[in-house]
This record gives sequence, C-alpha cells and structure tokens, in this order.
Amino acid sequence: MAPVPLSPVNVGHIDDVQELRKAKPTKIPERFVRDETERPSLSKTNLSSAYETIPVVDLSKLVKGSQDEFQKEISKLAVSCEEWGFFQVINHGIDLDLLESIEKVGKEFFMLPLEEKQKYPMAPGTVQGYGQAFVFSEDQKLDWCNMFALGVEPHFIRVPKLWPTKPHKFSETVEEYSREVRRLCQKLLSFIAMSLGLNKDTFEEMFGVAVQAVRMNYYPPCPRPDLVLGLSPHSDGSALTVLQQGKGSSVGLQILKDNTWVPVQPLPNALVINVGDTIEVLTNGRYQSVEHRAVTDKEKDRLSIVTFYAPSYDIELGPIPQLVNGNLPCKYKRYSHGEYSKHYVTNKLQGKKTLEFAKINQTQNSS
Repeated sequence: MAPVPLSPVNVGHIDDVQELRKAKPTKIPERFVRDETERPSLSKTNLSSAYETIPVVDLSKLVKGSQDEFQKEISKLAVSCEEWGFFQVINHGIDLDLLESIEKVGKEFFMLPLEEKQKYPMAPGTVQGYGQAFVFSEDQKLDWCNMFALGVEPHFIRVPKLWPTKPHKFSETVEEYSREVRRLCQKLLSFIAMSLGLNKDTFEEMFGVAVQAVRMNYYPPCPRPDLVLGLSPHSDGSALTVLQQGKGSSVGLQILKDNTWVPVQPLPNALVINVGDTIEVLTNGRYQSVEHRAVTDKEKDRLSIVTFYAPSYDIELGPIPQLVNGNLPCKYKRYSHGEYSKHYVTNKLQGKKTLEFAKINQTQNSS
C-alpha cells in the first residue's frame, strides 16, 4: 500500500490532453502510449449488442408500479447486480433540464482557457481539482483525459478554493444536481437491499452521513485511439457510482464481462449505475464490482459526469451477517471505510487490485 503523500509526489511532466490535441502532435507522447497488452481493440463487433445486453431498470416500476411490475423489476435489479454489476436506470425522477444544465456547465468548464482551469489544480497525490488523478510516479502511463473533481458531502470534505467561479452558475448547478443524485442513490440502495431480502433501510442506517463526490471527465478526440486509454481499467471504491454521459458523445465506457470488453452506449436520458467495491464487501461477494475503462475516439470528444456515493469515513464495514453462512463463508474482513478510501485514492488505478486490501486469506506479496 502506498503511503499517504506527506511530501510532494514526483509525477513528472503531465501534458494537458486538450492542449496536446490543439498542438496536433505528429506522434502521441510516450507516457500516453500503452503497452501492447493494454491497448484497446477498437473492433465494432460488440457495439450493436450493447443496447440489448446492459440491463435496463425502470425505477418508476419500483417506486409506484403494480405488485407484478415491482416483482419483475426487483428481479431484474437483482440479476443486473449479480451478473453484470452495471445497469442503466430509466424514469429515474431527475429533471431532464437539470441533466442538460450539468452537462452544459461541465462542457463550458473544460472549454475555458487552460490558465483559468489551472486556478483549481489537483495537487499530486490528491483527487480534488483539475488535472489527472491517481498518478504517483514520473514513469506511470497517463490517461487521455482531463478531470475535474469535487468533494460534495459532507461539507467538511469540500475544498472551497477549488469550486470555480466560472462558468456562470457552475457551483449552483453542481449543488442542485448532487442533491438529486443523492436522493436517487438512496432510493436505489433501498431497492438493492430489498433484492437481497434485507430491510429496505439496511444501507441507509449503516452508512451514516454518506460521502458524495462528483468528477467530470473530458476526453478530447485522439489521433491514435488504438494506442491510448481514456481511463485505466478499475473498479470503484464507492457503494454506488452514477454516470451521466454527454449527449452526442462517442461510445467510451467499456465493462469487463466474461473476459471481454463490452462497450456501453447509454440510452437517451438514462443514467448508468454500477456497483462499487463497498457493496461487494457488504454483500459478501454476491453483488460484485466490475472492472471498467474508457476508450477514446479519433473524431469525437466525450464528456462524462460521475457521482460516487459511499458510507461515512468513520463507519466500520464488513459482510452483512445475513449474507454469510456455511455455504457462503465470510470472504472479506471488517475495516474502516475511511481506511479503505485512503488506500484507494493513494494507489494507481489497476483493475480490482485495490480490493485485495479487504479480502480474507489473500496471499500477501510485495509486488
């Protein structure tokens, strides 16, 4: 486990990918070029089936459907979490104008001059501000992505100087959007609890004052999308992650399903939900977090707005007792969520490796 950065982390020179794009380089800088085993296959073979395969959950049927509709939808939710770790939610109750507004201010922020964006720098070894997160050495490969991330709730995790004054109404829109997404996460977690045969308030009561953060990812077009990754493969340390993709964006999100990278094209006005490591631990592995990554496109840019929802840092977590028995022995140790969060944000993104921290009887190695 990497130590928490107490002194500056030496990350070397990090090119801003939007500025790189403007400069039209004849070749991709070496730090962005992936080893051959990591390079994305840009075959379209899975694309046509992406709509059909990623499960779609209709929240309105869970909230106000008939008994029959509710049972069908809760079963679909269970299958989504158990077999995919991902689903799209439609009729989620968030005003579509608000989705447009957050997308608008997000895009406007990334279109600001570099010197304006650099007023809100993401310090090396941290995860709030503008820049690239999860970079810990000067020889680490970089993602073809600019990020802007903010801690939202509870208020003590906020860094006020990183909340931008431009574009107009950016902060107010993030506040309103985050309130609505928080409500959505609470609803989804109550139905996820019910799908496991648990009391609907199980997660709400366990989480305390939930931690919430928002991150905007901007992927400019890349002249060689076959050589780079927009975002390295990883699972999320959260309980739930909510992803909104900008309208008209390229297909960028891919999830690892049966050892194949499957592209996800969000349905219009849907939000993409994925199960994080925290839910995997709490459900004793019944619902598993899934590795995912982002790829780039030669012609089109992509904007995504991602919300991470997780328990309070001072909560101790471990498998829920009802989900541990003789047939399903306990797979994960108990730990403080704050301890796990610190472990997650001080390591580079590397598949599901971070979750090794929580597993019981894992062979410890020094690699």
